[in-house]
Formats: sequence, structure tokens, C-alpha cells
Amino acid sequence: MNSNIEKKENNIEKSFLSILITTFTTIFIAELGDKTQIATLMLSAESGKPIIVFLGSSIALISSSVVGVLIGKWISKKISASKFALFTGVLMIIVSLYLAFDTFKNYI
Repeated sequence: MNSNIEKKENNIEKSFLSILITTFTTIFIAELGDKTQIATLMLSAESGKPIIVFLGSSIALISSSVVGVLIGKWISKKISASKFALFTGVLMIIVSLYLAFDTFKNYI
């Protein structure tokens, strides 16, 4: 009996840790060198108050993450994960094609 409970607890912990690490890694890599990081760098350099800029940017990132999580939770109740993945994949292809066309339209 105890071994079953321990297995369930281990699965929950692994799942929690796995989700936490995946989320951290994805967001961390996505934010490296993007316009948000560059803006934060500039604000810190201009203000000379890096701790205040850090606090402000941290609150902003947390707030935008909360919005994303809430919208994701709402969407997950409306459509299945596979349909959502298909929709976002198609949307990314459309955006990519639009950006590619916009970039090369002067050469065509």
C-alpha cells in the first residue's frame, strides 16, 4: 500500500519538476536577446538603477505570464490540446509566410 502511495507521489513530483524545468527553459531561451531584454538593458543603463529596473521588468514578465496562463487555461476548456497545437502550427506557418513575403517582396 505504501509503495503505491510513494509511486504516485514520485509521479506527481516528477511531473511538477518536469513542467517547471520545461517552462523555465523555454521562457529563458525565448527571452534571451529579444526586444524585452534589450529594452531592459537600455532602461537599466539609462536610469542607473538596475535593481528598480529588475523589479519592474520582473513584475511585467510575471503579469504577462499570468495573462498567458489564464488564457491558456480558458482555451484548454474550449478545445483539445491536439486541435490547439494544429491551430497554432498553422498560424505560425501563415505568419512565417507573410513575413517571408514581406521581406522579399522588393526582390520578386
